[in-house]
Amino acid sequence: MRFATWNVNSVKARLPRLLDWLAGTAPDVLCLQETKVPADGFPAAEVQALGYDVAAYGQGRWNGVAVLSRVGLDDVRLGFPGEPGYPDPEARAISATCAGIRFTSIYVPNGRTPDDPHYTYKLAWLAALRDALAADVAAGPTVAAGDFNVAPTDDDVWDPRLFADSTHVTPPERAALAAVRALGLRDIVGRPLKGDRPFTYWDYRAGMFHQNKGMRIDLVYATEDVAGAVRDAVIDREARKGKGPSDHAPIVVDLDWTAPGPAA
Repeated sequence: MRFATWNVNSVKARLPRLLDWLAGTAPDVLCLQETKVPADGFPAAEVQALGYDVAAYGQGRWNGVAVLSRVGLDDVRLGFPGEPGYPDPEARAISATCAGIRFTSIYVPNGRTPDDPHYTYKLAWLAALRDALAADVAAGPTVAAGDFNVAPTDDDVWDPRLFADSTHVTPPERAALAAVRALGLRDIVGRPLKGDRPFTYWDYRAGMFHQNKGMRIDLVYATEDVAGAVRDAVIDREARKGKGPSDHAPIVVDLDWTAPGPAA
């Protein structure tokens, strides 16, 4: 089984690239973030033509998440219990069960700056996410994947000195992320296809990608049963190249996994 996560940064702007990538990479499940379309504006027909069922949650120009699956798409949940709003709930999480694994596609709030109300919202959102994922983890195989907008350690930032007074690296953010992982989730780190650091995001400006001045903020957290089945995990840096790419690269994970059969 193969699954992936990708902050696509506008599914409409990136649709030809997404369709080519789906055809070439062929994940069984794909978690998408920052789709930037309402649910009824998601290009479902084009994706379904490749054999995928679609669950999408979106609000137009901002946010937006989706799960695409060709191995079943059951028990879809938009958002999660206790999710805070800013000032209203945003389309930042969607969950579905695919091949016996509970997948949640996650787009954590950016936080903007540490003195902005959006930063307080980010911390509250992560705390509520932890509580919601606790129930999923207790119930069975779970994957929480997406753009967490937090670099877990200084090694996950090309130059941590440049981020000392900004979001993504502050101790409260990292503590909130660590609390999510402490539910019993393992960090599945993709192999970088170039360089020695597994970055997943590079700013569009100033040739950051070509200089490999990036961050690891796209994460895959999995329960031990899923993590123990991982054969390989790769950051698909090629998908960040070319004309009009997303500023994020997908993470692709291969599992030795067979969906459980129905209960006797």
